[in-house]
Amino acid sequence: MKCAALTSISPDVIRDLKTGRPKTIELQSTHNVVTIASVEPGPETHIFMTSVDTEDLAPGDAGICVYVLATSISMKRIVEFSHGLFYEERERMSARVQLKYCASSVVKEVFKEGICKPIAVEVLKNSCYHAG
Repeated sequence: MKCAALTSISPDVIRDLKTGRPKTIELQSTHNVVTIASVEPGPETHIFMTSVDTEDLAPGDAGICVYVLATSISMKRIVEFSHGLFYEERERMSARVQLKYCASSVVKEVFKEGICKPIAVEVLKNSCYHAG
């Protein structure tokens, strides 16, 4: 199955999703926001999630497949003050996504099209585990 990939996700978040309850997470990494922007939520929409960094993602890496229930992308305005004399105003884009666990999976192939394009992977769902 080919699907978009979210990388550098905390192992704690992945462990929480494995409990089976829907969970909403906020993503601020540019590559993950781009990936969420390219996905249409729906009951059959899958995303692969892993704690592996984007640059290190390769066939054989483990993660989970999740259903995408809802997405929201927003811009936040941040103002920082330093010693009352200087301030800096910035904007930060973030994505909130509601996910529900589907299955454990392993990467079969990685598709990287460019720096501002979502990362896609071909994954195999684990239906059972085999001793080594």
